[in-house]
Amino acid sequence: MKIATYNVNGVNGRLPVLLRWLDESKPDIVCLQELKSPDERFPVNAIEAAGYGAIWRGQKSWNGVAILARGTTPIETRRGLPGDPDDLHSRYIEAAVAGIIIGCLYMPNGNPAPGPKFDYKLKWFDRLRRHAQDMLDSNLPVVLAGDYNVMPTDLDVYKPERWADDALFRPEVREAYRQTIKQGWTDALRALHPEERIYTFWDYFRNAYGRDAGLRIDHLLLAPSVAKRLKAAGVDRHVRGWEKSSDHAPTWIVLE
Repeated sequence: MKIATYNVNGVNGRLPVLLRWLDESKPDIVCLQELKSPDERFPVNAIEAAGYGAIWRGQKSWNGVAILARGTTPIETRRGLPGDPDDLHSRYIEAAVAGIIIGCLYMPNGNPAPGPKFDYKLKWFDRLRRHAQDMLDSNLPVVLAGDYNVMPTDLDVYKPERWADDALFRPEVREAYRQTIKQGWTDALRALHPEERIYTFWDYFRNAYGRDAGLRIDHLLLAPSVAKRLKAAGVDRHVRGWEKSSDHAPTWIVLE
């Protein structure tokens, strides 16, 4: 079983890229972030024609998350992260697919930091961590996949010294990620590539992709029962080089 996460940076504008990658990679389950589309404009017909069922939670102009499943429709189990009924950002959706609970998330960016946006990010992360603990306590097979907007270590950013004050790399955010991992989650990519410099995002500016000046901010966290089945993990970095591609590349795992 192949599970992937992909921040598409606009599902309608990047639809040809998404469909090309789905045809090439043939993942069984896909988590999408940053749809930048209201619910009614989600391209469900094109995605179904590609062989995928879908659930989604859109939002006009920004945010938005979706879960796709090849040959079936995900069974939605949660829409929105618990803990703040007044939070209207479309950043979390959850579904059961093929015996696994899939949580698809889009963490707030948090810049500029410090400031209200950074405070919101930390509060959102705290809510995610509480929900993640509840999911572990359920003993269900769970994958939490998405754009975490966190570089967990120096190995996950091309020049750490340039990012010291950025909301994606500040100590508070990295500590929140470490505390989440300590609950019992496995960072799939890092588990199989502990010392390798692997990136999932390259900015559009200053030829970042050409220089390989990247960040690893897209992660798949696995509950223990899923981590036992982990066989492979990687990044389809070549997709970032396609015309009109997202600034992220699809990140994936393969389970036994």
